[in-house]
Amino acid sequence: MSLPTTAASLVTLAEGAEHGNHASLNPYLTGGGAFVVLLLLLWITTRFNRDR
Repeated sequence: MSLPTTAASLVTLAEGAEHGNHASLNPYLTGGGAFVVLLLLLWITTRFNRDR
């Protein structure tokens, strides 16, 4: 495949997506979940990093 053929195929594939996002992906839920996971990792890190 040449570059123009590949680019045309990718453009055709991208135009098929009507909304851009999957219907089940809620950005608030995804961001909130990532935030909770990062807070949990921060808490774990501070527990292991205590000066004794």
